[in-house]
Amino acid sequence: MVIDPTARRTDGESVRIAKDVLCAGAQTKICLPDGPEEVERALARRGGRRPVVVGDDRALLRVVEMLHRQRELADAALSVVPVGGAATVALAHALGVPTDAVAAARTVLDGAASPRDLLVDESGGVVLGGLRIPGDGAAGTAPPGPAGPYGPSGAPGTGPGGADGGVSGRGAGGGAAGGCDCGCDPYAEDPGAAGPGGGSGPGGEAGPGRTGGCAAGGHHPWWTPAARTARTALTLLSLPVIGLGAGGRGRRAQPPPQRLRVEADGVLLTDLDRRVEGVSVSTAAPGGGLAEVVVHPHAGDGAEGPVRARARAVTVSGQDFRYHSDALVRGPVRSRTWTVLAGAWNLTLPHHR
Repeated sequence: MVIDPTARRTDGESVRIAKDVLCAGAQTKICLPDGPEEVERALARRGGRRPVVVGDDRALLRVVEMLHRQRELADAALSVVPVGGAATVALAHALGVPTDAVAAARTVLDGAASPRDLLVDESGGVVLGGLRIPGDGAAGTAPPGPAGPYGPSGAPGTGPGGADGGVSGRGAGGGAAGGCDCGCDPYAEDPGAAGPGGGSGPGGEAGPGRTGGCAAGGHHPWWTPAARTARTALTLLSLPVIGLGAGGRGRRAQPPPQRLRVEADGVLLTDLDRRVEGVSVSTAAPGGGLAEVVVHPHAGDGAEGPVRARARAVTVSGQDFRYHSDALVRGPVRSRTWTVLAGAWNLTLPHHR
């Protein structure tokens, strides 16, 4: 069982529930990684054990990508216990995994492996659900949100929509968040802590059992009122630009149309001489072996409506475009080809799915 550090930090109660249910129902080995290298080592040393991911969509994507890179994805019946806010576990929910910790843990024990198609690109990236172009943020601009637990924005575990609101655990200057310069880790916790008082309390605040903070000075770097105000300000600064023009109050600014060339199994759907509002690619049906492609032309170019196709391979090329892949924003790239691998991975789901 690989427990993502973000899950431990944001919802310790759900993590403890998952551990209790799984340990009571099966022989379980628990991995508490601090970074992707430790996750990769744990997967490589799992032997005949079934991998279980406890975390959000980014944690699930990270494990699937690692297993794919190790060429062991087809042999691993993967399970997931979603932990995080509704937006951060939307992919797992869409795939059919219960988002309640107890129900998800019982699914790990009693569910059935369901084969799923996978979209893979030439760089080794994977797509479990779908992708859309443009991604969050207009083409040629950086996606919102500073670095997260595992690296720069746009890498696994980072970027917009993260469980920590896109704010890194470290403040400016490399010190601990909230301005503590004593070298302590405000997110440190006792991995074995369980039961009353351990982990996170209401509203994401630390409970009495938390071991993070500055032992020397006795202050708490990020849950003091001033530090929490600064953290909120950082979160607001990381949000996308909101349109406030006539009729646009409260809505995200619409990205400009792009010129993209889209091919589905070699058939040209649109070329660079036509502008498009967006492109979406998704696995058409579990085990079907085809991707569904939808191209939305720019209305000002006289297009009649969306262009749809199904294909095993989809190629998109253009001038420095970003794309939103499941829970991640990737790019910019000038060309990307996605190929469907039918039944490439197995996800444990409830029997009624």
